[in-house]
Amino acid sequence: MLGGKWKALIVCLLITGTKRTGELQRLIPAISQKVLIQQLRELERDGIVGRHAYNEMPPKVEYYITEYGVTANKIIDVMCSWGRKNIKMRQEKGEAVELLENEL
Repeated sequence: MLGGKWKALIVCLLITGTKRTGELQRLIPAISQKVLIQQLRELERDGIVGRHAYNEMPPKVEYYITEYGVTANKIIDVMCSWGRKNIKMRQEKGEAVELLENEL
């Protein structure tokens, strides 16, 4: 459910609060809109992410972590912590790696 390149990062970002598609795309500049939407749909299908579509023009859609998705928070925290340590270690070895979002 949380496999792949982007899902854990998307969940990590949504844990901090509801986000619109454009916000998520700005926070993850390396992801294409197509892949972002696909990942969000899969997370929604699995019950981890919820989606609220407003009936207005232009269309407005917000994504949020569901109650079930919050139960994955401990797993995501461990993954994010490991990722930060991994990036730091790689940077210390001279590799050009950086965090996308420092608040993660």
